[in-house]
Amino acid sequence: MFKLLAGGLALALALAATVLAQASDPILPPLWTLTVGFASPESAYFDAESNRVFVSSINGQILEKDGNGYISQLTGTGTVVSEKWVTGLNAPKGLRSVRGMLWVADIDEVVGIDIDSGRISSRVKIEGAKFLNDLATAPDGTVYVSDSTALKIFEVKNGTASVFVEGGDVVEQPNGLLVEGNRLILGTVGPAPSGAPGGAPAGGHLFSFDRKTKQRTQLTMQPVGGIDGIESDGKNGLLVTDVVGARLLHVGKSGDVKVLAKFAVGGADFGYIPSRHLAVIPFLRTNTISAYDLTAALK
Repeated sequence: MFKLLAGGLALALALAATVLAQASDPILPPLWTLTVGFASPESAYFDAESNRVFVSSINGQILEKDGNGYISQLTGTGTVVSEKWVTGLNAPKGLRSVRGMLWVADIDEVVGIDIDSGRISSRVKIEGAKFLNDLATAPDGTVYVSDSTALKIFEVKNGTASVFVEGGDVVEQPNGLLVEGNRLILGTVGPAPSGAPGGAPAGGHLFSFDRKTKQRTQLTMQPVGGIDGIESDGKNGLLVTDVVGARLLHVGKSGDVKVLAKFAVGGADFGYIPSRHLAVIPFLRTNTISAYDLTAALK
């Protein structure tokens, strides 16, 4: 009985500490917010070459092939250049560019869009894909894409897809991806839940994979929540959105985790403009896009 009481007290204290920590998380006011023109925006991405921010809108169910999805084009100051720059997608999610091409994860294929013309120029169907989520691109043109349901990361080279790494023990429930040099960084929502369907996953993790050997390294032992977007801070650290905890986090080179902002709802896969320390975050549930100046928060 004493052990049960002690255990219950410890749990209560832990929960109380969590509530206090969350209550003290910083609230960062947006520099600008767009409230019109988006329908379940899942990903925002800044392309330095074109100096544009691209936003994917699912505009329907996350796995429905309805042709309603679209990509918007914005400036970094919050002006909509083209609300429906590219249409005819299904449920577009992760975005990344390389060599003048914007790549989009779209359920079971990756779609390549020529940025200059806005035309779809490539579609790569991925055999066995169930829920393609986030994308990362390497300078050599390789595209990596996470599958949060099949528990795989696929690699696309020269129009051909193959499995890079797979399995719940290896990639948990994979989501956010980022290529940094010779490593592929992965952010997970958490281990795949066991037991009853729909069970809540445990907290996510940050891993890196050597792109050649595929050796996995855990980047931090500290809690990072359910990771969605990942961007480099330009100083060997990472910025990540915790979509489950509705937070924006900074993970330092040594693995220390700092909360930069707490939101009312979870922010999804975000874009980052390093020259202005500006995070452009889509909020899928509220159909809004907000930009946050992180200059002071990153000091």
